[in-house]
Amino acid sequence: MGSAKNKASASRKARIEEMRRAEQARERRNRILTITASAVIVGGLVAGGAYLISTQSDDSSNSSSSNSQKGKFVAGKDGVRTWSTKLSQTHVNGDVDYPMNPPVGGDHNQVWMNCDGDVYTEEIKKVNAVHSLEHGAVWVTYNGKASDADVKALADKVEKTPYSLMSPVEDQKDPIMLSAWGKQRTVTSASDPNVNKFFETYVQGEQTPEKGAACTGGLDK
Repeated sequence: MGSAKNKASASRKARIEEMRRAEQARERRNRILTITASAVIVGGLVAGGAYLISTQSDDSSNSSSSNSQKGKFVAGKDGVRTWSTKLSQTHVNGDVDYPMNPPVGGDHNQVWMNCDGDVYTEEIKKVNAVHSLEHGAVWVTYNGKASDADVKALADKVEKTPYSLMSPVEDQKDPIMLSAWGKQRTVTSASDPNVNKFFETYVQGEQTPEKGAACTGGLDK
């Protein structure tokens, strides 16, 4: 009898020990799974953070002051210079370092300068003016070498012309310059017949990427 009890007790202890070993084995497996899952999560967070930083860096490059626009002006027989390559139209934040001055196209701000015969007496942001050119505006610019009489006469013409704008650009090469999307020329004075020719050809001209887009409802400095 005692022998049978001893055997039963030993068997029960063996089963308990076996269960204990099985439980310990499960705990070890759970720890391994937890550690593995944690490593995967941390790895994912690190990768996600790296991707976010990379994305932000890409966005920052789109918003930087550099512009990868390639090309050059090619002068025509009529005196109008045409940019030799297709101009980019990407919306960016911040300023853009244009390869021409005044710029005739390229990356620009998403908000245009109002160009419904608007005359600005102070310099405007080029990134906004370029957007106006994209809508088919002609941009009249001048520096301190232009006469007061020419500035007034040009302002009178702009004020009567939808899809045009005017502003000073002190660091431009010539006293009076006319710009449209991908087009530019210098004129000698407000009475130069090439002023009218430029307006007739390029105000909402064939060069316009977004013909008919608004010239109001934008930025009015």
